[in-house]
Amino acid sequence: MNMDDKLTGEQSRSNSTNRSVVLGFSGGLDTTFCVKYLTIEKGYDVHSVVVNTGGFSDAELEQIEAHAYRLGVKSHTTIDAVKSYYDRIIKFLVYGNVLKNNTYPLSVSAERLSQALFIAEHVKKVNASAVVHGSTGAGNDQVRFDMVFNIMIPGVEIITPIRDMKLSREEEITYLKSKGVEMNFEKSVYSINKGLWGTSVGGKETLNSKGMLPEEAWPTQVTQSKATNMELEFEMGELIAVDGEKFDHPTKAIQKVQRIAGAYGIGRDIHIGDTIIGIKGRVGFEAAAPMVIIKAHHALEKHVLTKWQLNWKDQLALFYGNWLHEGQILDPVMRDMEAFLESTQQNVSGKVFIELMPYRFQVTGIESKFDLMSSKFGKYGEMNNGWTGEDVRGFTKIFGNQTMIYHQIKENTNG
Repeated sequence: MNMDDKLTGEQSRSNSTNRSVVLGFSGGLDTTFCVKYLTIEKGYDVHSVVVNTGGFSDAELEQIEAHAYRLGVKSHTTIDAVKSYYDRIIKFLVYGNVLKNNTYPLSVSAERLSQALFIAEHVKKVNASAVVHGSTGAGNDQVRFDMVFNIMIPGVEIITPIRDMKLSREEEITYLKSKGVEMNFEKSVYSINKGLWGTSVGGKETLNSKGMLPEEAWPTQVTQSKATNMELEFEMGELIAVDGEKFDHPTKAIQKVQRIAGAYGIGRDIHIGDTIIGIKGRVGFEAAAPMVIIKAHHALEKHVLTKWQLNWKDQLALFYGNWLHEGQILDPVMRDMEAFLESTQQNVSGKVFIELMPYRFQVTGIESKFDLMSSKFGKYGEMNNGWTGEDVRGFTKIFGNQTMIYHQIKENTNG
């Protein structure tokens, strides 16, 4: 089927007299196509909205807005969602030390949910008849966007031209050129998605099960070679200061950690995971700030939380991260788990000391008034002040009593 056949064969599913639609807009090829296709072929009034979750500079946002109006949108809105993204999602990823498959800090998956939530609210504000996103039919984002929209704005039509018409990149470019659209159609060798909580990097090396991204593929180049020390200060689980500099919101502290640690090439890796639609995929990512912050936060927790607090946190955080990754941020069980995670942070306050080196880092220690590793109760492997040797003899008999009975019964039965 050629492009003309796809355009004439694809029927509008909305018979409403309301011709306003809201489009989640990034200014890239797919969302650029959506604007022209929906305005020219379908006669919609397109209201574009870009939700900034930390991936765009002010200059880039201005360029996106200008591009949207050149394409013919009815209105364009820029939403600053950086603080909301942290308050609603990232904060709990830190509380839970969430790394999917012990590797990935959910950089893009968490970001997409924040964007979907704001786009849905904008649909209500505009009173649009439909919501549009530029996802293809091959990845996780289509599920995340659709699910949030179906929950938050039920009954509003979801339009996905790229997915529904199964368009190739070449077909999109041909169509846009025929409509006189001027933009950079050259596809970058690597696909990059940047946000507050990390940057994903996709390329030919990630399409197969073997291969590492080359140095030039990483958005942040290594410029530091001399080891340096970093001090992070947490208050009730939230990062409030970096190297003694305090911030009025953790997002600013995260950005400072990223600037410092990113220059060492820290936080680079490739994640292999199970997609929502049942296939496995690989993606490169650089997340200096998330990796340093999560590991520092976890080190502090190991000093100030009890054994069973840590145990249950690990179990709930694993489910929380997986469920968030699969787009289920609006499931009420997420609020229940967030309440538990927040409760565990009451004593997670103190300083964490880190040494940064090219491509790696290590936590060297912590200071906290809540540190349970207090010398006045004893020193591990040396001495204790809380019990005697006789106490331990009695305790071990009781602690292993049921297992002793089991083995005695088993021995007598088999004998």
